[in-house]
Amino acid sequence: MWSHLTQFVFGERLESDLPERVRESVAKQQIESEKLISWVQLVLVLIFAALFTLAPSTAAEAPFQPVPWALSLYFLFTVIRLGCSYKPYLPAWLLVISVVMDIGLLMVLIWSFHIQYMQPASFYLKAPTMIYVFIFIALRALRFEPRYIVLAGAAAAIGWLVLVLYVIFGVPEDPMITRNYVTYLTSNAILIGAEVDKIISILLVTAVLAVAILRAQRVLNKAVLETTAAHDLSRFVDREVADRITSADQAIQPGDGESRIASVVFTDIEGFSTESEKLSPQELATMLNEYFGAMSEVIDQYGGVITQYQGDLMLITFNAVSSDEDHAANAIKTALGIKEVAEARTFGNGSVLKTRCGINTGEIVVGAIGAENRLSFTVHGDEVNIAARLEQLNKQHGTYIMIGENTVKACGGLFNCREVTEVTVRGRSKPTRVYTVDGPASDSSISTTSKKPAPAGE
Repeated sequence: MWSHLTQFVFGERLESDLPERVRESVAKQQIESEKLISWVQLVLVLIFAALFTLAPSTAAEAPFQPVPWALSLYFLFTVIRLGCSYKPYLPAWLLVISVVMDIGLLMVLIWSFHIQYMQPASFYLKAPTMIYVFIFIALRALRFEPRYIVLAGAAAAIGWLVLVLYVIFGVPEDPMITRNYVTYLTSNAILIGAEVDKIISILLVTAVLAVAILRAQRVLNKAVLETTAAHDLSRFVDREVADRITSADQAIQPGDGESRIASVVFTDIEGFSTESEKLSPQELATMLNEYFGAMSEVIDQYGGVITQYQGDLMLITFNAVSSDEDHAANAIKTALGIKEVAEARTFGNGSVLKTRCGINTGEIVVGAIGAENRLSFTVHGDEVNIAARLEQLNKQHGTYIMIGENTVKACGGLFNCREVTEVTVRGRSKPTRVYTVDGPASDSSISTTSKKPAPAGE
């Protein structure tokens, strides 16, 4: 029951600690908050000084003026504190001393009023400057750490209690206590209940602020964890896929998906098995990292989304996860760019990684497949399978780019495409024409030719 009560009041605790890198980021933000707090306090002390300078005196001048000294001391402390806030690291003990000093100097300033105006000590208990106590407590909320709010509130409550006791016991023969509210308002007498109300108000404001900040802190920490997870997720899957998953209105379930007209590119490295046998695991990983990094630049250039890695294979989609009206043309441009990069450079310790591409356009399903606790966000459907088969056909015909008939038609004659062969896809009775591409069309009115190259082996 106690755990349910604390969760209801303070919010849900995190099941695990924040990662170190997240804690470091939060610590940097807290340092920035201390700078803001210091600047606000500097403004406050300047306001105090301006009010003291402009306000007319209502009593004869005392031989000793404590307010200017208190303000000067507070100004000096605030400037030092401001300078310390720009240091790389503020230790907790310095922050504790700072909070206590803030409240302590304010209390000293309030205490000095009865000397300034040559009145009984009870005079300062009615000073409106007391409301600044709440401002100083609220200031600690800028740091977003409840313990400093509690410390400020406790210091303020204790400080005010000391001021009240000083009035009561400062002159034992005349404690100036009354139970008459009118007398309290019209004289220097004190009403114990009124001072208790002030202390209770300080404590209640402190408690409310501390609980509010603690609840907000827990919500923020959870949000930071989720944001960090989304950022890390985007390093394992394409950013568009990560954004789609993390921004979904409801948790994605197995089978959730939508039908899209899209283009799909399958890539595979020629002779990868033979090449990988020559390398150590570390050398192989280095080579693949360089390869995928170079290919990702090409894919990003034309708006493709890497939906899946599998060994040396990539599944790239256009207009599946993010909208792309020219998805067919961008798919071909990506394949041409991949072919160009693969032929122009080496990877790892000088490996040449020529890449075959299969491209197809049609209706596919974009969504999640798998079990309830283990999902894969991918694309599937007959048109995806055709793209995979087209990639494999490159081996038989000595080509590096194979394009489905739908993709060629969707491009509207932007490329010089040559018909290579016809294939009968499983589940379809009519053969599908397959093309390769030589590059952008020099004459947009000529989109394809029917010249077929002779089949060639690998």
